Amino acid sequence: MAAFSLFKLSLLLGLLSNLGIWPETHVGIVPPTCSRIECPSYDVIYAGDGYEIRRYNESVWMSTSSIEDISLVGATRNGFLQLFNYIQGKNMYEEKIEMTAPVISEVSPSHGPVCASSFVVSFYVPKKNQANPPPAEGLHVQKWGTTYTAVRQFSGFVMDSSVGEEAAALYDSISGTVWETAVDKSHAGETATTYTVAQYNSPFEFENRVNEIWLTFTMEVEFTS
Repeated sequence: MAAFSLFKLSLLLGLLSNLGIWPETHVGIVPPTCSRIECPSYDVIYAGDGYEIRRYNESVWMSTSSIEDISLVGATRNGFLQLFNYIQGKNMYEEKIEMTAPVISEVSPSHGPVCASSFVVSFYVPKKNQANPPPAEGLHVQKWGTTYTAVRQFSGFVMDSSVGEEAAALYDSISGTVWETAVDKSHAGETATTYTVAQYNSPFEFENRVNEIWLTFTMEVEFTS
């Protein structure tokens, strides 16, 4: 029965990747999902035109190995199914873990449209499991210290055809600001700037969807609320 449910989930994820729902851009919306399940905590330290700057508190994530694919949607589906098995008890403690949000995909862009990019898909570990998250084959723990992010929100389903444009729009929106300088310094040496796609909704939710593009960076001087 569980295998059949996983098959149906995989099939639905595949079908949704072909939906032509054009996303709308928002900013400053707290994803409704976070009123139902646990999300990482953060403070908004600056609200700009079409973006905001957040300071995330320390957090723990369970992450896949790097996935090489030409499709963000395909790589995220692959990674999510690994993480779904993990929270359903396919880990060394055989422990079920509560679902959280968002599921994030870190994107290291390729050099061209027909070249594979690298993706790491991660699940936010609930606070009650962070001290000792169950290990699992093929997955690894990432422990984040205080992390700053420039964030752009958009609705609808994440699509390969538009996610790159959303990432470029975020970078354009911080152009000429101190945030651009911080992002460039933090990503110096990268051929193409790594960005993160955060998805908050189940694939079974068709309304009130909230997705985000993150550009993470470090600050030499800490901001205070």
